Amino acid sequence: MQPPLYAIHFIGARKQMNQNSLYIIAELSANHNGSLERAKKLIQAIAETGADAVKLQTYTADTLTIDCDNEYFRIDGGTLWDGRTLYDLYKEAYTPWEWHAELKALAEELGLEFFSTPFDPTAVDFLEELGVQRHKVASFELVDIPLLKKIGTTQKPVIMSTGMASIQEIEEAVDALKGSGCPDITLLKCTSAYPAQPEDANLKTIPDLRERFGCKVGLSDHTMGIAVPVAAVALGAQVIEKHFTLSRADGGADSGFSLESHEFKAMVDAVRVAEKAIGSVHYGGSAGDEKSKIFRRSLFVVKDIKAGESFTSDNIRSIRPGHGLPSKFYDEVLGKRAKCDIEKGTPVLREKLDDKQNNDEGLKQDGIEQKTQGEWGE
Repeated sequence: MQPPLYAIHFIGARKQMNQNSLYIIAELSANHNGSLERAKKLIQAIAETGADAVKLQTYTADTLTIDCDNEYFRIDGGTLWDGRTLYDLYKEAYTPWEWHAELKALAEELGLEFFSTPFDPTAVDFLEELGVQRHKVASFELVDIPLLKKIGTTQKPVIMSTGMASIQEIEEAVDALKGSGCPDITLLKCTSAYPAQPEDANLKTIPDLRERFGCKVGLSDHTMGIAVPVAAVALGAQVIEKHFTLSRADGGADSGFSLESHEFKAMVDAVRVAEKAIGSVHYGGSAGDEKSKIFRRSLFVVKDIKAGESFTSDNIRSIRPGHGLPSKFYDEVLGKRAKCDIEKGTPVLREKLDDKQNNDEGLKQDGIEQKTQGEWGE
């Protein structure tokens, strides 16, 4: 049985979440270890990484399950929590609701957006009273259609993880949210294993989600390391969600698959670089490499040539740099005569060709003048 341990997320208000910029969520989960002071230190550390938001999970053990230790409620699935009951796990991992307002105020003071994952209707009402700007739907709650309809009625944007969900289940969840008033949905590819293996990430699903559902897409990542989020951004992810801890050595229900501060910052920096590198469809030189065009090949005199002497394969070559005629004119220049004496190492230019030979239509049509190859925009 795979347990749905729901983590706390942090998404910062350094910028508004939109279609064109990457949004990074640091997920606190159960890594506060039951301490409000530790939760505050986590948020302060998150702000220093460059993340955009802080997200909590709003539930209690009683809103998620019942206190029962028979076989149906005991975890047994090769996870970090094997042998425990769901109730026992959630009782340890939950974030007290009385902390939320104080943590929200701290997050916003530090420039982070604060929001949470509600796990039942009472949590939705509580977060609405708190004044969050958006809601999160966890992978395991994607199939709870009544809860989704309740969230949709808030008319707030929703980020929804899709771990384990079939296409039909995602369609039903999206329809429930939209049908009840949700104005904006972001779908996150997610592998609901703790930790997850990179080979199970199946990141090609990210562009497929965008195409199928016409919405913003992203990744909720449970792998260790930062390579998978970077790859996700390259495939079009606009939101990255990752667990955060001060130190895995401190323990806690989710520490084993969380990034420490320096690791999380490295991820933030890497995905930001990936975001910039994606750019747009573009051919030709960039502003940064215009000066490099002079190092292209062009036609140069490689042996001294006397006036009236013909240009031959022995006395001209296509070599670097690009101060001469473009190499594509090599065959047209061969056989023409030099207008003047030309020393070895001189670029072949139109002005060096005998006037009687300058009527060549190929050269004229290409607008060859006394310019370098870089100036022709070749």
